[in-house]
Amino acid sequence: QVQLVESGGGLVQAGGSLRLSCRASGSIISSDTLTWGRQAPGKQRELVATITGDGNTDYGDSVKGRFTISRDNARKTWYLQMTNLKPEDTARYFCNAPIWRAHIKYDYWGQGTQVTVSS
Repeated sequence: QVQLVESGGGLVQAGGSLRLSCRASGSIISSDTLTWGRQAPGKQRELVATITGDGNTDYGDSVKGRFTISRDNARKTWYLQMTNLKPEDTARYFCNAPIWRAHIKYDYWGQGTQVTVSS
């Protein structure tokens, strides 16, 4: 019922910026917490950023001060603005919606979008 589609990835030079978007279809509501994660080959998936329904945000230590998560509830879309990108940011980035409905947990993920940062 819920599908997530990422966009905005690409190849950028170190120090550059990208904005990723995640568009949802289905029953995403304004109170849901939304996240971004990333995974590089041979590495575990890493939580990058979260935003709660009331707008509180949290970030992984490696991206604090450089990445910003935001949301547009009317469009059922959330964003990851990435600045001062570093080669170690190279990964596939996934959006995520961990959703509770009537005490049942749902955990939706997109297919990911590749971000490659060249030195």
